[in-house]
Order: sequence, then C-alpha cells, then structure tokens
Amino acid sequence: MFQKVIGKNSGEPLPPAPAPINPAPAISNEATLQQSVAPSRPAVAATRNVLSTDVEVKGTLKFTNDLIVDGRIEGEIHSDGNLTIGENARIKAEIRTATVIVHGKVHGNITASNRVDLKAGAEIVGDIKAKILTMEAGAVFVGKSSVGASTPAASPAPAQAPAAPAPKVADKV
Repeated sequence: MFQKVIGKNSGEPLPPAPAPINPAPAISNEATLQQSVAPSRPAVAATRNVLSTDVEVKGTLKFTNDLIVDGRIEGEIHSDGNLTIGENARIKAEIRTATVIVHGKVHGNITASNRVDLKAGAEIVGDIKAKILTMEAGAVFVGKSSVGASTPAASPAPAQAPAAPAPKVADKV
C-alpha cells in the first residue's frame, strides 16, 4: 500500500509494487467454484442418450434411461426406459420398452409396458401392445393394436355345450 522510500526524491514516480503470490486462495476458490457449479447441472443430461442421423446400428440395442434415435437401427431394442424415435429415424426392429414416442418410421412390432405416442409424421408398420396408445392426425399405422391392461391368463373360459354336428347335404345326381 504505502511505501517508505529512503534516499529518493519525492517527485519521482515509484515503481509498481509486485503482486503478492498466494496460490492457496486461487486453488480453494477454483475448488469452491467447481463445487458450486456441479450441483446446478441438470441430472437428466447425464441419463439421456442420443443417436444422431449419422449413426447406424445392426443388432440388439439395450439402454437404461432415455434414448433419442434419429439414425437407423436394424434388429432389436430392449429397455425399461423411454425411447424417442426422431423424424429422421428409420427403425426395422422389435421394440420392447416402457414408453415409445414415434416421429419417424418404424417397421416392426412395438411392445410398451406403459404408453406409445404416434406423432403427426410417424409411420408404423407392425403391431402395437401398450397400456396407452395415442395417435395424432397425420400418423400412419398399419397393423394390430392391443391397448389397455393385459387380461389375466388364468381366467377360465365359460363352459359351453358341445356343438351339434352340421347337417349333411346330399348331392343331387
């Protein structure tokens, strides 16, 4: 701050004081900065996976949380997570996930434990099984759908009397 100069004329400018060197506060400030930034990052970004338009997969694809596909997949897709099929995506696969949102093209069966949403540009050729099925105007769906809670397999069929034999028709000669 103030410097006492001995033997110098008061009219001469003083040389600048050297900056104090103290690396410890800089490191602790940086560590504090990293700690304060890390919690503000959204946790979802770490669990969302993206396959862009230049990606092509052949085989079985498995993932855990969320997957967004805008490329090509041929084979099988299995997950307990959520699958979003982008508008540029071309899928030839059997799909088994919790939820599926389709914007692109799918050739194959879709089985979702929760829901399937077909958006306006979607084209699906295959069967769909889900608790909930939504379809926007403009979506194309060719196949069978099974919607709602699955019926228990152990329910007995109602008993029926044996059918009478069909009457025989004689041929005229």
